[in-house]
Amino acid sequence: MDENYTVKEWPPGHHAQHSLMDGYCMFNHVAVAARYAQRKHHIQRSAAEGEWVGGGDGVSVLYFSIHRYEQGRFWPHLKASNWSTTGFGQGQGYTINVPWNQVGMRDADYISAFLHILLPVAFEVLGFQPQLVLVAAGFDALQGDPKGKMSATPAGFAQLTHLLMGLAGGKLILSLEGGYNLCSLAEGVSASLHCLLGDPCPMLESPVVPCPSAQASISCTLEALEPFWGFLERPAETLEEDSVQENEEEPWEPPGRPVLAWPVVQARTGLVYDQQMMSHCNLWDNHHPETPQRILRIMCHLEELGLAARCLILPVRPATDTELLTCHSAEYLERLRATEKMKTRELHREGANFDSIYICPSTFTCAKLATGAACRLVEAVLSGEVLNGIAVVRPPGHHAEHDAACGFCFFNSVAVAARHAQAISGHALRVLYLSLHRFDRGTFFPMGDEGASSQIGRAEGTGFTVNVPWNGPRVGDADYLAAWLRLVLPIAYEFNPELVLVSAGFDAARGDPLGGCQVSPEGYAHLTHLLMGLANGHIMLILEGGYNLASISESMAACTHSLLGDPPPQLSLLRPPHAGALASITETIQVHRRYWRSLRVTKGDDKEGHSSSKLVTSKVPQQANPGLSKRISTQKRKVLEAGLAKATSAFSAKESTPEQTKSETAKVVLIQGQSSERATGEATLDQALSEETVGDTTMDQATSEDSVRGATLDQANSAAATRKVMLAQTTAQEAVEGAEPIQTSLASCTDNQTLAASPVPEATAPLSPSQLIGSLSPLELHSKAKEAAEPQTPREESLLGEAAGGQDVNNSKLTQKLGDLALSDELIIYAVTPLPWCPHLGEVCPIPATGLDVTQPCEDCGTFTENWVCLSCYQVYCSRYVNAHMIRHHETSGHPLVLSYTDLSTWCYTCQAYVHHQDLLDVKNIIHQKKFGEDIPHPH
Repeated sequence: MDENYTVKEWPPGHHAQHSLMDGYCMFNHVAVAARYAQRKHHIQRSAAEGEWVGGGDGVSVLYFSIHRYEQGRFWPHLKASNWSTTGFGQGQGYTINVPWNQVGMRDADYISAFLHILLPVAFEVLGFQPQLVLVAAGFDALQGDPKGKMSATPAGFAQLTHLLMGLAGGKLILSLEGGYNLCSLAEGVSASLHCLLGDPCPMLESPVVPCPSAQASISCTLEALEPFWGFLERPAETLEEDSVQENEEEPWEPPGRPVLAWPVVQARTGLVYDQQMMSHCNLWDNHHPETPQRILRIMCHLEELGLAARCLILPVRPATDTELLTCHSAEYLERLRATEKMKTRELHREGANFDSIYICPSTFTCAKLATGAACRLVEAVLSGEVLNGIAVVRPPGHHAEHDAACGFCFFNSVAVAARHAQAISGHALRVLYLSLHRFDRGTFFPMGDEGASSQIGRAEGTGFTVNVPWNGPRVGDADYLAAWLRLVLPIAYEFNPELVLVSAGFDAARGDPLGGCQVSPEGYAHLTHLLMGLANGHIMLILEGGYNLASISESMAACTHSLLGDPPPQLSLLRPPHAGALASITETIQVHRRYWRSLRVTKGDDKEGHSSSKLVTSKVPQQANPGLSKRISTQKRKVLEAGLAKATSAFSAKESTPEQTKSETAKVVLIQGQSSERATGEATLDQALSEETVGDTTMDQATSEDSVRGATLDQANSAAATRKVMLAQTTAQEAVEGAEPIQTSLASCTDNQTLAASPVPEATAPLSPSQLIGSLSPLELHSKAKEAAEPQTPREESLLGEAAGGQDVNNSKLTQKLGDLALSDELIIYAVTPLPWCPHLGEVCPIPATGLDVTQPCEDCGTFTENWVCLSCYQVYCSRYVNAHMIRHHETSGHPLVLSYTDLSTWCYTCQAYVHHQDLLDVKNIIHQKKFGEDIPHPH
């Protein structure tokens, strides 16, 4: 079955009302199609026929419209088309209006509305697994249309279509509505069709910055919708008058109609890999996390899934000295070359001279191959041999400095690749370096303040280094998506790169023993998809960190699927971003708002007198379970890793009144089948949409930075120049020359937060998908609003684990749906996947000569129930389920690892995770002998 469609039909239908023809329209095609989808296909989720009004089984509808309004002066002059109308009854929050109050709105204005409003809401709705996206495609928003009088381009329509294709598994229908300039209409439809067929999006005309009028409209819409959607919540933002450089906008004349060209390439995705890179190994520690098996496991998984066969395999070559010297010193290069002839003892001594480095005789050769592979991929992309590509390489490079190895890294492969792109193009490069990384206020590896948001680059590169520092673990998909949509993508579109290089650090994946984050493979797929809208699709992913073999294999496969043009998989139900993550994002926006005009969208920024319109709301009926509205999921996911539990919730569509007709809209309708119960209605399609807008929908998350001819580099130099390179990074790294050093390594946050109460008098915000997931937590931890900047105390963190079964349920919960059971009937299964390695294993001390007594009581309270032994001092205390004396012992002593006398599980307080490693087998076996009189049957 085809995944998407373009429907060419006439007459249009978006203005047609229930019992009235209007605005060239007789029947509302999109509304009828939505009803047909409901009645024909919702059998998968519901046995009873759904109705648009009511709380039974049905279809959930989100209605989004961008349209010409001009404070109500534009036809059909409806107040209900203003931002203040958000739906009625149980449908409150599901009608989204973005009114344009002047003509000439450009691609950047529409894209900004998508990034700040539609996509965040769509990601929250994604928890309901929308099955279809219907777009009333109003091509009268195109430049030259006599009625719309807007200035969107065909390339802009392609971008919006691409963003929509990240939803509903790519099931997208564009239905032709307005459009009255035949030439621009044909070009707009052609561009959208190219995108639906998987062709890359053409680059946009600069400037890709929303105008002040668009920013004002978007800000007011955000203000109206924030009570209903956790993804739209924003911390209070303070902005000093003189903190923004209000450069006067230069008059912008719409360019002549460009002739769009789509690249012709021999193959879509290139793959660079050489098994020889496995010869770099640790001669002294077989269990070091940066193991040769990392790249082998990834390649085996790509082959198992048939992905490798779909790629063009590119030969690997070593980097030349000339290429390496663009980022590293000659002295450092010779120092590494000398290691090829060193003896084992000399190699060990030389490795100890650096931070977190091991060296073997083949290290220099492998490091040159890894960097050369990245350069080879640049050559293939820039020559048109392939459109995009991946490099499965090691050792990684993101921590490597100008004259020193660091953090498993020797040569900064991505930075060298950016310089190589510059050499190929013959132009100086402008590099935008953007990094999202674990920072922990400077205490996370490699420590220091280089990764702080205040580090913004130097000299002409000021403002081109963008750091988003996560100040705690467990940052997940929701947090990265929020950063993508609010910060990364707006800057990326404004920069308009020509090449995107990504330091693909999968140590942000859930289950990684070092990163401590919770990004899912699905999340990585969406991040990759969003990046693919940049730089004519010229994007390269170079493997960096990631030390859980299963996680990195699944994550790289997910990214490869996206690069090959496969639709991103649907995300599990997302909780809203954590308060701590939002604080980090907001902090970075505050710092960079003076340099990037696209960041000057804030809620309630009313510059055009919109406040004269009152918010149109009504009291929401009592929810079936009021307690759910105060409960929020503590579940967190990071960019690419194991998927989290999914919850299917019931939403019913609540119709809006026919009078809610909009002028000039691009309508987007997200439809999803659903089970009944706990219905929170949404806006209906009976709200006839109007002409003159670009069809919009929601997008996932995107990352990016500057580009070399459009390349995003995770870690790279942000130097001033004239060509653009985008650097996107998910692991810690220092920029080599140019910008200030940036250190990054993905992390997540442990802060819980509650949704803000609705400021609308007598109105109760309906339950969003992210709120409903709170009901799945067996601990029923009610979230409390915390200071965004304050980390959790050890006492609070201890609630997430330590006792058997006490690990954060959000890390281990797997939801298995049996048939089409309603949410309340779902079978919840809990599983724990321990870390295969932990950096605190060195804290484990030898077993005392006196041995261990598994019957020993707690040394504080004397209980014999559920005791744990500290693996540093071997004192015995009770678990948090008893009197929490082991937690207090950890807080006092700082000893990280403890072992349960009950089930032999090992918990690391510092990593906040269970651990199973060979170094723990001796003590586990002794305890097993004491308890059962025999050795552990299967110690591994």
